[in-house]
Amino acid sequence: MIDGVSSRALCEIARLERTRSYLLPGDVTAAVRLWRDYARRPERQLWHDDEWGNVHWYCCGDPLEARALLDTVMNALSPRSARELRTIVNRSDTAR
Repeated sequence: MIDGVSSRALCEIARLERTRSYLLPGDVTAAVRLWRDYARRPERQLWHDDEWGNVHWYCCGDPLEARALLDTVMNALSPRSARELRTIVNRSDTAR
């Protein structure tokens, strides 16, 4: 479930997760959550991660890879669904 995305777009995302070899069910929701949580961190923590990396990404997921996955998914969706997902992702992008 992704807040702010219509059921039509969610169905399309679920279809992509079932039919694309690079996706598993729930991957897009997890990527949105991971990117949102990362982008809301204080700027000094983001700078620290950029300079020295973050060892927790190995177990908890890399937010930069999550953001790249979201770009890939937005390119695979219909224009209407992609616009809805892009709106959600852009909110996190502007939080940075």
